[in-house]
Formats: sequence, structure tokens, C-alpha cells
Amino acid sequence: MSSTRIDHSPGRELADDTGAFAWLRALGPRGRRAFGGAFGGYALDSYDFFTLPLSMVAIAAYFGLDSGETGLLTTVTLVVSAIGGALAGILADRIGRVKALMITVLTYAVFTVACGFAPNYETLLVFRALQGLGFGGEWAVGAILVAEYTSARHRGRTLGGIQSAWAAGWALAVVVYTLVFHFLPADTAWRVMFWTGALPALLVVYVRRNVEDAPQAAEVRRSSAERGSFTEIFRPRLVRTTLFAVLLSTGVQGGYYTLATWVPTYLKTERGLTVVGTGGYLAFLISGAFIGYLTGGYLTDRLGRKRNIVLFAVLSAVCIVAYTNIPAGANGLVLVLGFPLGFCMSAIFSGFGSFLAELYPTAVRGTGQGFTYNTGRAVGAFFPTLVGFLAGSWGVGGALVFGAVGYGLAVLALLGLPETRGRELL
Repeated sequence: MSSTRIDHSPGRELADDTGAFAWLRALGPRGRRAFGGAFGGYALDSYDFFTLPLSMVAIAAYFGLDSGETGLLTTVTLVVSAIGGALAGILADRIGRVKALMITVLTYAVFTVACGFAPNYETLLVFRALQGLGFGGEWAVGAILVAEYTSARHRGRTLGGIQSAWAAGWALAVVVYTLVFHFLPADTAWRVMFWTGALPALLVVYVRRNVEDAPQAAEVRRSSAERGSFTEIFRPRLVRTTLFAVLLSTGVQGGYYTLATWVPTYLKTERGLTVVGTGGYLAFLISGAFIGYLTGGYLTDRLGRKRNIVLFAVLSAVCIVAYTNIPAGANGLVLVLGFPLGFCMSAIFSGFGSFLAELYPTAVRGTGQGFTYNTGRAVGAFFPTLVGFLAGSWGVGGALVFGAVGYGLAVLALLGLPETRGRELL
């Protein structure tokens, strides 16, 4: 039995607390409220993102889109998210983590709902791009908020817990999708899916009332002459870190968003699954993702940030090739392999929150993390579009293999970055 005595100063746990949830107890009351706000924000961020991939077949049919135009809807979201993420990072450094978090959540909620009212493809493209402004900023701001309440000892597991919110939001989106598309005609159902994206607005009320910045970070913001800006992260002492962190983020997210965008379409068009069948298969993928986030968080503390990324980059690439080369009719095998695919492509993300936070000093942490993560997301966003164009000649399954290239880029990027396990945030 472990002791539960906690030093409630943010991120400082007593050495004798070694229980399974020591990382959560060590946050203290304020840190746990911050964790709840960041978890909820990222879960609903995920929910709002997946309203598009899950509705993609219906949207394409409604507006008469080809695969390239359909893939562009995801790409524009992710490209604009780079701008939103970078701006949110600067806001986090200048006005505080909590205020920036509320702005990002409200932004992605408002424009997700607006997508449901789009009268044509061009309008939908614009609304989806604007949704990307909030979508891009939420993760970076929420991850930094929690990282600054966490000690080096537990940071990987704690931020892995935040990452697992993505799977929770994805699962909620699949449940709602299954129900909405089962009871409503497809021409109406895709609009209803976007309208349910208003849910995150409720979270803002909780954050406003209960969450505050970590005291040390707030003090640095008040007293430091440095302010978040792009100039700061490209100064000689940080430029190498910034460039290689962008490449790392590009590789991992290029592989991930290729799968997140096109697997639902692959299951319907090439595996012949119904709406309910697709939901069932995705349940295995998402279950693997949730466990992968938690496991990856644990391993990034045990193995180190870089080793964890290398391990799951290799395993993710192998899973993509295996998943897309299953013989026709062997849908049971698709079901089985969905779990390890979701596990590996999610476990690689668990170290991102802690790794990127540890690469930058407090005064520019928001700017550095927001810029590198979301610029990588924007460049990686062209992977789904390329898959859309390749699908015409290769088939969706064949084109999905291109996602494995991204994981190779991620491994190469690590050659230019230091190992940060055990580093306290300064």
C-alpha cells in the first residue's frame, strides 16, 4: 500500500507515493482541475475533428465531390490549424494558458456548428478552415497548462493521460455518428453531426470557474522580459530545436492523419462495411488507441522520450502495411488488427506533450510548442490529400501505405533533438 501524503505545491510529489495513480495525486487540487479542463478540451477537440472524416462519404455524395476534393477538406483544416496553433501559443505566453485555452475551445465549437449550415462545398471549406484555428491551438495550450503542474518524474504519464482524451472524443464521435446516420437520412445526418459540435462551449464554463495557470508559470510571465514571439524560437539557441521538432511533428502527424481521415472510407468502400459495421470495427481501433496513449505515457517515462517515439514509429509503419494488405473477405482479420494499429499510432503521441514542453523555456514554451506541433500538423496534412489523389489509381487501401513514410521522417528527426527525460521545467 502506498502513502497518499501529497505536497500540494504544483508538480511536487513526495518520494514515498509510488501508487499507480501517484502521478494524478501529485498534481494537487489545482493541478487536477487543470487536468480535467485540458482533458475535456482535447476530447471535445477530437470529437469536433472527427465529425468530418465520419461524415465524409455522405458529404462527398451530397456535393458531388471526387476523392481529391474530399481530402482537401481535411487538409485545409490541418493547414490552418498551424496558424491557429502558433497564434494560440503566443497568446498562452502573453495572456496566460487558461485564457488561451478558452479562446481556442470557443473557436473550434462555433465553426464546427457553422459547417452544418454550409450551403455548398466552397462555404464548407471556409468554415472548416476557420474551425482549424481553434483546433490547432487547444492541444498545445492544454498540454502546457498541465505540464507546468507536473514534475519530471511523472510528466510522461500525466501528458499521456491528456493524450488519451483524443481517443475518448473519437469514441464519442463514433457513437453519435452511428446513431445519427442510423436514424436520419445521410443528406441530413452529416449536418446534424456538425451541429452537435456545440458541446465544447459548455466546457468553457467549467474552465472559467475552476482552472488557473500554474503559479510558477504565471510568475515567469509577469516578471520575464521575454515574451512569446516567433523571433524568440528562431534565435541561435533554439533554431535547431525548432526545425527538428517541426520535422518530427510532420512525420508523426502525416502518418496519423492519413489513417484518421481515410480508414472510415476504406472500411466502407473497399471492405464493404455498413454504418453500424464501420462503427464496430472502429471501436476496436479506438480501444487500442486509448490503451496506447496510456501505455505510451508510461513508457516515455521509463524508456525516455526518443526511444518511445522510435519504438512506435516502427511498429506503426508495420501495422499500416499489414492492415491495408489483408485479403478480400477476411474482415475478421481487419477487426483483430485494428486494435494494434490504434495502439501503436497513438502510443507514439504520448511523449509529445512532455517532450516539446521540455525543449523550450517557460517564457516561450507556448510559442515553441504551438508552432512546432501545428506546423508539423499543417505539412503532414498534405498526406491525406495525396492519398485522396492516389486513391484513384491505387485504391484507398494501397494509397494508405503512404502514411508509413511519415513515421520514417519522425525517426530521422530525432537525430537532431536531445533526450529530455528527467528535465525540470525552468
